Formats: sequence, structure tokens, C-alpha cells
Amino acid sequence: MKKKMLFLINPHAGKSEIRNCLLDIIDLFTKHDFSVTTRTTQPSGKNVKEGDDRYDLIVCCGGDGTLNESVNGLMELKSRPLFGYIPTGTVNDFATSLGLSRNPLEAAEAIAKGSAFACDVGLFNEKYFTYIAAFGAFTEVSYQTPQQAKNIFGRTAYILEGIKQLPNIKSYHVSFEYSGGKIEDDFIFGMITNSSSVGGFQVNNKTDIFMDDGLFEVTLVKGAKNLTERRMIINSLLLQEADSNFIYTFKTSELHIVSESDIPWTLDGEFGGAPREVNITNQNRALKIITVPDK
Repeated sequence: MKKKMLFLINPHAGKSEIRNCLLDIIDLFTKHDFSVTTRTTQPSGKNVKEGDDRYDLIVCCGGDGTLNESVNGLMELKSRPLFGYIPTGTVNDFATSLGLSRNPLEAAEAIAKGSAFACDVGLFNEKYFTYIAAFGAFTEVSYQTPQQAKNIFGRTAYILEGIKQLPNIKSYHVSFEYSGGKIEDDFIFGMITNSSSVGGFQVNNKTDIFMDDGLFEVTLVKGAKNLTERRMIINSLLLQEADSNFIYTFKTSELHIVSESDIPWTLDGEFGGAPREVNITNQNRALKIITVPDK
């Protein structure tokens, strides 16, 4: 009996190269005994809908934003099907952390033959994220960079857009309560991650990062008091060396965050609102995603 698959496709992700091999991917899935229903993603973000739990497998093809929208819908289903991901975006941090191929046909083959990996998912108030929730410096870059620039320049587009923000870095007074204590200070940047890759760059000490351990990795960057400190902080970030004078790092399963002003957040590269109070919890092993065989 054929297994039922819902195949979600963002035809505009990355450089739209998926169009060149789309029929080959559908043919591959069909040959592996899947009955494939295709659906293109829509601007509304309602990629996964009520009733989609009738499928055995939901496969998402697109970038980190498409992935985020699909996972948010999947998490709302009463019974969650297995999930597959074909990364075709510009950066694809989540796929990099899981070791998924950037070649669409290879990624599809892995889905057809691979095994399920129970991965953590983050809950940000009432929204879900797969690998990062962040605020402050550079976080607006991902959702403000035009798609055309992403297609032409790739990762460089994010860097160029980020450089434009350097003169306007703003600090926020924020308190963080977590399982190990409380921190309150002025911060220019903060990220809560479940990934060994952020912004397309590998995170140091990635051997200490597990995507199914129920813990987030938290990095908080303090505000600079003068130009010299600002340069030191930027150098520390570029060199990926956490200077304890300016940067807090810790692990936790939950966070309660309160700020004195509205803070724009990004969730998996998409705008996540600007709340003053945030509760973040780790949904341990909530997403069963197909990874490479024998992973």
C-alpha cells in the first residue's frame, strides 16, 4: 500500500533552481511507493493545514522561512506525521546542522531512504522556531534583505545588508530568567539557538551542541560604552571568540525575558513580532524529521 506524502514547494526559494529538477524529485518519490500530493507555499504562511495529519509524511522544499512556516503548521496538528526537508534557500542553517544535502535530488533520496530523528523545537510565546530566536544587531537583516539580492549575491547579501546597520546598533535593557539564574543588563544582541550553524557560519564547539537534548544554547552580547568597546565586541563576534567581559553564554531549557521597550525578534530568519515579554521553552524531541540513512 502506497504511503501518502504531502510535498510543499516554495518555487521562489534561493535561485528557484528547484524548478529544474522538480519532476525528477516527484518521480523519485513515486518510485519509492509514495502517493504524492503537491502544494505550493502561499504568502499567508498556511502551508500545513488542519486535516494534513492524514498524510504519512510531509516534505517541505524551500528556505529557512518556508521551513519555519511548515513546522508551525505541523506542530498544531493533533497527530504529527513524519517530516522531510529539502533545503533550497540561501543559507539553510537548520539543514546544515542536520547534515542534509544541498543537492535537491540527494536530499530527496535521503528522505526516501533515511530514518527519523526526533529533534527539539522552540516555542516562542505562541510561535514555534526550529533553530534560532534572536533580537538586536543584524537580526533584521534576514527579513529585510530583498529576495533578488539573496538570489544574486547569496550569503554576501546578508553581510552587505548587515554592514549598513553598524552605525545604528541599538541596545536594549533586558532581564533573562533561566533555569540557572537571572541576568539583567543592556544588550545589543541576543540569540537562543538549537543549531551548529547560524547565518551560514559554523558555531565553535559544535561538538557540544545536540539538537535533541532539550537544551538551547544562549548567547547575549552586552552594549558597548564607547567606540573602543564596540570594536572589541565586533571583533569578538567575527572571530567567534566569546569575550566574557562582553558576552554571556549558557544552556537552558526555558527562558523568561522582559525588556523595558519593544524589541523586534527574528524567528528562523522571519519577523517574530516585538513583544516586551517573552517565554521560550524547549519542546524536547517534538519534531520527527527524516535525516540521512543510518544517522
